[in-house]
Formats: sequence, C-alpha cells, structure tokens
Amino acid sequence: MSDQTYTIGKMCETYDVTPRTLRFYEAKELLYPQRIGQKRLFTKSDRARLKLILQGKRFGFSLEEIRQLLDLYHIDDQQTTQLSRTYELALERLGAMKVQRDELTNAIADLNEQLIWVEKALAKRGVKAAAE
Repeated sequence: MSDQTYTIGKMCETYDVTPRTLRFYEAKELLYPQRIGQKRLFTKSDRARLKLILQGKRFGFSLEEIRQLLDLYHIDDQQTTQLSRTYELALERLGAMKVQRDELTNAIADLNEQLIWVEKALAKRGVKAAAE
C-alpha cells in the first residue's frame, strides 16, 4: 500500500466503516476505488469523497443528494455550482432539523407532564413511581 492509496481494511479502520458500507457506496457510484484483481485501492480523492459522504449522512442528506453534490465537483467552474447547491440543500436541511428539534422538544415537555400526572395519580393510591 502506498501513501497515495488505502486498502479497504485501512479505509474501514480510518473512517470507522465496514467493508460492506464501502462496497455499498461503490455500488451507488459514490466511490470509485481502483481495482487490481479483487483488491480495491482507494485514492486521496476517494478518501475525501468518503469524508463528505459520512458528513452528509450525519446531517441527514439522502445518498442521492450526496451523489448529486459530489458529481457537481467535475463541473469546470471552480466548484461554484457545487458550493452553491450544497449551501441551498444545507439551508433546507437545517430548517428541517430545527422543525424536528422543536417537535421533539414539545414531545419531551408533553411526556414530562404526563409523567408528573401519573406520579401524582400513583401517589394518591399510595404507590411510589419507579425512579428514572
């Protein structure tokens, strides 16, 4: 293995993913490792792409959105299109995440109220609620 390429094992170790994950991303045309027989060798470009894939997944982007954004890298405009589209999608995703956070915050508050009500109801019956 050279400094320029990583084996599938090194990729898994470095990025905490499974070989199955890497093969899946390859099948979805997100990664393009070099093939030497049955051996896959991942270039610096593949490593950069994997970092972006993992970050995109963490932020909740679909694999199709990630693939489309990665494909924009090859447009010859100094990545302006890629950066602009990434920014647009990120703003949309951030908005959706904030809505989810607010819904979750409200659900937590409602559940806490229900727990308090149940604790009081149990206390009236002389039963202590189980501790958290």
